[in-house]
Amino acid sequence: MLSPLALAAGPASPADLLAARMQMGFSLGWHIIIACLGVGMPGLLLFMEWRAVRTGDADRMLLARRWAKGVGVLFAVGAVSGTILSFEMGLLWPGLMDVYGQVIGIPFAMEGVAFFMEAIFLGIYLYAWDRLPPRIHMLSGLPIAIAGVASAFFVVCANAWMNQPRGFELENGRVTRVDPMAAMFNPATLHQTVHMIIAALMVTGFATAAVYAVGMLRGRRDRYHRLGFLTPFTLGAVLSPIQIFVGDYAGRVIAEYQPTKLAAAEALFRTRTHAPLSLGGVVRNDTLHWAVEVPSGLSLLVGLSPSTLVKGLDQVPRADRPPINPVHWGFDVMVASGFFLLLMSAWLAVAWWRRRDLPRPRLFLWLAALAGVAAVVAVEAGWIVTEVGRQPWIAVGRLRTIEAVNPAPGLWGGFLIVLVVYLVLTVATLYVLRLMTRAAPVRAVAPQERA
Repeated sequence: MLSPLALAAGPASPADLLAARMQMGFSLGWHIIIACLGVGMPGLLLFMEWRAVRTGDADRMLLARRWAKGVGVLFAVGAVSGTILSFEMGLLWPGLMDVYGQVIGIPFAMEGVAFFMEAIFLGIYLYAWDRLPPRIHMLSGLPIAIAGVASAFFVVCANAWMNQPRGFELENGRVTRVDPMAAMFNPATLHQTVHMIIAALMVTGFATAAVYAVGMLRGRRDRYHRLGFLTPFTLGAVLSPIQIFVGDYAGRVIAEYQPTKLAAAEALFRTRTHAPLSLGGVVRNDTLHWAVEVPSGLSLLVGLSPSTLVKGLDQVPRADRPPINPVHWGFDVMVASGFFLLLMSAWLAVAWWRRRDLPRPRLFLWLAALAGVAAVVAVEAGWIVTEVGRQPWIAVGRLRTIEAVNPAPGLWGGFLIVLVVYLVLTVATLYVLRLMTRAAPVRAVAPQERA
């Protein structure tokens, strides 16, 4: 269904559509890293502060104080990049917001409420560190952690609706009988929100641990660095096997509700039983070349039986197929990164079970530093699968992306301006965080000493 804007101004050109998609993809890809840390760091910080308050551990208190400064910086940067994204939703995709804004407006509004709650309590938390009793100060940080997770939940609810549009009826091209709750809690909501929140916590755990792994590789093997590494890495390690099961569940839901996306992810062109699981390879002329195939693997994953029928791309008109190679490689990279993190988690678990210590080989620390990068790569690859795999629809089966994009000229200019803004943000963020990590640690005063 063409939006009123597209009907009035004519559809956008393919070049303008490409500019809009590149700008939105770049902005989202940049923001999601900061957003993941915004979801996970407050909880990790509060856990460290709770342990410091309970045990009187000065090293833990020092870690909590330094992480709190990092949370403040990341929140400020995330507020900027998130604001850019909110403007882009209206400026780049007016066809979506004009027609369906009343359907998906509630989760965006609720995300705004969560953002303001997070901002208010973060100000209190940072300002009142030495002005409140330790336990009261710690409790003032709980709304920050809750609001961070809530923000992620509401935003992903809106994205899930794009994959499974629900909660409205169309009469003569107009949206009627809007049910905001049905729109929010659609068939894609559960697996997308759980998958994303766990991914955010894993990024927080592995990326934070990677910083201290690098420090330990440089010879800083003191208790401060061991705690800074072990606590967040354990968070990521505990969640890794859970994420594998959540991903498996998500794949089965996608097979039922978005078979085209699954077929693109596995580059499956022919509907068949005993469908293979294809690893790697390149699609050329509707054929996957040079892939490693696991016989009947996809059928087993989808229906727990080799005889499960899996729909292929032959069931979809060519005009309705997403770009295959980006989706297929994004899926493979996401899965490979997830299993690498799972193996690293198992290595730590075995070493801790045997000796109550970190693995001794220096290789472990090198790979642990790499795990921080792998966690980020997994999230980025997952969003490529989610977003590119939905194309050519911005709302599956309801509105095509080219019908939703702003038909006004000059979108390439906006994209270039956004690139400059994010370049400045990147340099400034890394510079400030680098200054914070290079500052000489000052021993924190334990709670009992302050009392």
